[in-house]
Amino acid sequence: MRPEEQAAFFTVHRDLPREGPGLPDDVYWAVEHLGLSGPLRVLDAGCGPGADLEVLARALPEARIEGIEKVPHFVQAAQTRVAAYAPRVTAELRDMAELDGTYDLIWCAGALYFLGVTAGLKRWRDALNRGGAVVFSEPVLVTTPASAEATAFWEEYPQITDLEGIKAQVADAGCEVQAHRMIVGAPWRAYFDPMQARMDMLRKQDPDAALAVALEENQLEIDRWAAVPEQIAYALLIVTPR
Repeated sequence: MRPEEQAAFFTVHRDLPREGPGLPDDVYWAVEHLGLSGPLRVLDAGCGPGADLEVLARALPEARIEGIEKVPHFVQAAQTRVAAYAPRVTAELRDMAELDGTYDLIWCAGALYFLGVTAGLKRWRDALNRGGAVVFSEPVLVTTPASAEATAFWEEYPQITDLEGIKAQVADAGCEVQAHRMIVGAPWRAYFDPMQARMDMLRKQDPDAALAVALEENQLEIDRWAAVPEQIAYALLIVTPR
């Protein structure tokens, strides 16, 4: 991506409440399923602007929670968002491929695919305390073969697979899936509705050529989702080492 294209992309993806589909219920589901409580150490890997980091802070009031992210303005947004929980909750500019210390929970919403499911879990296994878990969300095909509409939506992620394919990647990392749930419908609207509002605002500000292209590309993504929302999903998986 050229510098002007990257700048345009992040102009669209700025001042949004979250950088991927999800709802607070997803965090609470994982915390409840794992029975988490007490003075744990928790990592939000790829925390974006801090939507789930804030929910983790509420769900685990005694935990030390660290958000890490590679995009500077996302880090700044996350720091502002969790300022009321400092110093117990932090957000830092760090690479999720290089973790520091060990954790009772590693949460990763829609970002593990940057490392690859198998490769990322292999890296993170040694960063889990005894009894620890990784909870991550990953693009998933709801039906196979996928419809033409779903195929078009996921055209930039050709390695997408179905739930059994994700479980196989987890197994290849020496881990196993303890539970899963599908992120479909409302969690996507929680992501796309604020983005649509921001794009509508940016269109009124005489966007330059690069931003106009970014607006068109993101609009296409939203429109493709809106055409078949029941077929576009992430799987949220609770994973532990074998």
